[in-house]
Amino acid sequence: MTASPAAAASSRLPNSRQLIALIGIVSLALIAGAWFFELALHLRPCKLCLEQRMPHYAAIGLALAGLVLARSPRLQWLVLLGLAGLMAWSTGLGIYHAGVEWGWFMGPNDCGGAAAAATGMQDFMKQLQTTRIVACSEAAWRFLGLSLAGWNALASAGLFLLAVLGLLRGRTAVTHPGTGLV
Repeated sequence: MTASPAAAASSRLPNSRQLIALIGIVSLALIAGAWFFELALHLRPCKLCLEQRMPHYAAIGLALAGLVLARSPRLQWLVLLGLAGLMAWSTGLGIYHAGVEWGWFMGPNDCGGAAAAATGMQDFMKQLQTTRIVACSEAAWRFLGLSLAGWNALASAGLFLLAVLGLLRGRTAVTHPGTGLV
């Protein structure tokens, strides 16, 4: 008897721990990429750029904690649920920021790059002359028509789908322990 296509696809999916690790590693790579663009290519992030990093920082921490502490299928399922939520948040932020860049949405009124606090009036005047305010509505870099915000939205959506697939696959193991699906 042959297995159904759904069962075959399910067997090719990484297990819950592998999915948790994959989502954490990809989030780490996205953060490393953001820091590379900022530090090596000198693309200053705007307020929304910095906000888009938050779900990935949290995903890295949750994935690490999940890999160390989540030994049972139920705990792994909860970690995947948390990762799915974080990636949904990241996808939403990426879509919103890309929409601001394309002029589809209004950006925040206070969207500008962060600057170090001035220690005196001379430092403040110097900062006014040399600091470039980064607007959220201007894409600093595009590849294949998408800005970094757009690429973050796509990557985060992919990670969200991986987490959801892991949740759907792990649901059987959580509700019916001993099935060996996780």
